Amino acid sequence: MGIFLNPGNRGFESAVKSQIYVDKTQMLAYTNSVLDSEQRYLCVSRPRRFGKSITAEMLVAYYGRGCDSMELFRNCRIASDSRFREHLNRYDVIHVDINSFRRAGEPEEGIVSRIQGALLGELRECYRECVPGDAVSLREALAGINNAKGTRFVVIIDEWDAVFREEKEDNEAQTEYIDFLRGLFKDAPSKKFIKLAYLTGILPIKKYGTESALNNFDEFTMLEADVLAEYVGFTESEVRELCEKHGMDFERTAQWYDGYVVEKGLHVYNPKSVVDSIRRKRIGNYWTNTETYESLKSYISMNFDGLRDAVARMLAGDSCRINPAKFQNDMTSFKSRDDILTLLIHLGYLTYDRDTASVWIPNEEVKGEFVNAIEDAGWKPVMDAINASDRLLEATWQMDAEAVAERIGAVHMANTSVLYYNDENSLSCVITLAYYNAVKEYTIVREMPAGKGDADIVFLPRKHSDKPAMVVELKWNHSARGAIRQIKDKKYVRALEGYEGKILLVGINYDKKTKKYKCSIDPM
Repeated sequence: MGIFLNPGNRGFESAVKSQIYVDKTQMLAYTNSVLDSEQRYLCVSRPRRFGKSITAEMLVAYYGRGCDSMELFRNCRIASDSRFREHLNRYDVIHVDINSFRRAGEPEEGIVSRIQGALLGELRECYRECVPGDAVSLREALAGINNAKGTRFVVIIDEWDAVFREEKEDNEAQTEYIDFLRGLFKDAPSKKFIKLAYLTGILPIKKYGTESALNNFDEFTMLEADVLAEYVGFTESEVRELCEKHGMDFERTAQWYDGYVVEKGLHVYNPKSVVDSIRRKRIGNYWTNTETYESLKSYISMNFDGLRDAVARMLAGDSCRINPAKFQNDMTSFKSRDDILTLLIHLGYLTYDRDTASVWIPNEEVKGEFVNAIEDAGWKPVMDAINASDRLLEATWQMDAEAVAERIGAVHMANTSVLYYNDENSLSCVITLAYYNAVKEYTIVREMPAGKGDADIVFLPRKHSDKPAMVVELKWNHSARGAIRQIKDKKYVRALEGYEGKILLVGINYDKKTKKYKCSIDPM
């Protein structure tokens, strides 16, 4: 076994033997189905900590000749597949983590020569008589081995996009690197020696104009996860099972780590965050203090028209329509607000719904990252609203309707440029921002089906909370008392059927003429 050529199965073995492991081996049924086909070139992009490297190690362990992985996979889902044994440990595998070739203080222009030098050394050692003596590139070496022995390779590249992420402005290094990948995967001779190519990283493959630099690859991204959607990231059923097994509150876990829509009807969780919360028996933010947080701060502070407003509205619970098609799949080629927001999808800060072409903040953990970023960026009006939300909650619990109306009005006035609105639906953004810290005590549901309609906002107390449930109805140019009557007439409290604690009915009206809020609060 080598370092890069057939490195063995220890990486995947350590994952399988971990305290918490979720079986994703059925993905191998798909990769087996595309071996040798025109679809054998795959690129899977996901945010950091989504299990990309473990998936790459799984492929190495399954396909590589350098080990016997029968026992490792025997109890995994893939073992029941009819083609499981056909491809197990049958191929020469090259596994490269691009980050391992990046060296502090050394120019990125040398990364391709370092990669090729290391791999050529191992190939010459294992295939002495097959590698042409004058071969200076990986492509030449693999072609020579294939010509001599007919050997075909599974090539797995982890962190494929590291050069584009870490050296954002180094165009020379980026060009040299993408040319290396083109030579390896796009030249006609490569079809002879590539059994399967699998790239994984955060970014999709770099585009030049509208064309992918490696347009022979099928891409599976946060925008279009397609058939591989369930295999990178935890599904809802997987997280529910983990929570039941380890005694965690599933609903709270979902609120904190769920929300990434990858295909219609399917959403996934950040695996690292779920695993850390279960191991520590504590819900919290496990996504901070990483390199992409610094990126988030710089990107949302960029002066693109409408970007700041979009972020603030999403923080208040709204969504935003975007066009992701023009994004160039790098960290610098931004021409519009939509390019920034598309990058944030790939980084894991936003989720995207293809049907509506809209984005939003997926969960509470990520929302916390945004709050930290806008605080550092000096967005004072938004931060003032967030910091004042505890006082608003207290006023609501005390049924101080006048104080509630006053505080909501203050949030609106301070953020007028951001929280523009002209109907009850957009009014809910103001309310959500004003009650931002309510998530500590409540699960918050907008447009909750109840009785004879949908309640605008329902605050459901968490298990640990002794606070009252709240049913909130919003009105535009009507009356707060009319909102209360609607709650009662349409029996919205049925949404709380089975709840035995105190319930508050909250009616809020905004008068467009006076630009004033009125509030009415009734106990049940």
